[in-house]
Amino acid sequence: MISLGKFFRNYTGLLRRFKLSYVVNNLLNKKHLQHNVKLYKKFGLKKSIYAPIGSQDFPNPSEDIPWLDKPNAKERLFASKKFEQFPKEIREELFRFVDDGYMILKGFFDEDSINQLNTDIDNLLNKQQVGFNYTGKKIMESYRHSKVADQFFRDARLLELLSFTMGKNIIPFHTINFIEGSEQRAHSDFIHMTTEPRGYLIAAWIALEDCYEGNGPLFFYPGSHRLPYTLANDFPSGNTAWMLGSNPNRQYEDKMAEIINAKSLQKKHFIAQKGDVLIWHANLIHGGEAIRDKGTTRKSMVAHYFCKDIICYHEISQRPALLEIKD
Repeated sequence: MISLGKFFRNYTGLLRRFKLSYVVNNLLNKKHLQHNVKLYKKFGLKKSIYAPIGSQDFPNPSEDIPWLDKPNAKERLFASKKFEQFPKEIREELFRFVDDGYMILKGFFDEDSINQLNTDIDNLLNKQQVGFNYTGKKIMESYRHSKVADQFFRDARLLELLSFTMGKNIIPFHTINFIEGSEQRAHSDFIHMTTEPRGYLIAAWIALEDCYEGNGPLFFYPGSHRLPYTLANDFPSGNTAWMLGSNPNRQYEDKMAEIINAKSLQKKHFIAQKGDVLIWHANLIHGGEAIRDKGTTRKSMVAHYFCKDIICYHEISQRPALLEIKD
């Protein structure tokens, strides 16, 4: 794939703010945007598939929402024959997803496969076939270079559960590997990976080693997925017709801190064991705790999945998502 993506992963200068830069990248990757021709028509969006896109393009958002976001979600689960086919522990986690916005799958991946994945990531880093992006924390799209990472990404059991949870077939979008804790401030993935209709994104985080209080465990706020989506017009993003704001991520995270305080949300830590999986709702507020024990690792991989037949874009950078859709 021809892409400016590699450049922008490590570049933090002024060029990153010009929307035209992303339009050029879109034109170079037009095959990954062609699916939007029918979708834009379906949802009444009258603009080029290569142009910037954001929530401002949907002044009257669709009323469609994922089935487990609806008020009668638990009744719908009980009525589903497929639901009854899941093991008891999965059924209980699906109920928790409705109430709290997340699921925990204990020991979902075995130690041998995790060890192989960790070895692959270490080898790829040593050979400089992958590297950290501009954050210094994230290794993007390891699945393109590691068959083992791709097997985790497309694990049939996981895809089946995620598709059921969303009520639609899903599209594997991308992966991010971490060697140490992200230390990222509280946020919702929806600001970065956005959909119209809203809510059709889901994430799966995999513990590739044990977590504890000192190595920067994940944190999240149960029930926060029920809050209204926070989008670019809800905080001083600095966006204009031609430019992105100078620091929209910080402005957004400041806004999320305000919401957490105003709503008196209660933080919960995920002290995961190697092989555990945390699945979270598109709007669940979460982040990475500070690393108290300096020099410690917290190896993990997170995968994000969009739903099919949905407009997918990135609210922060105002660009359409480049999707690899396989028939």
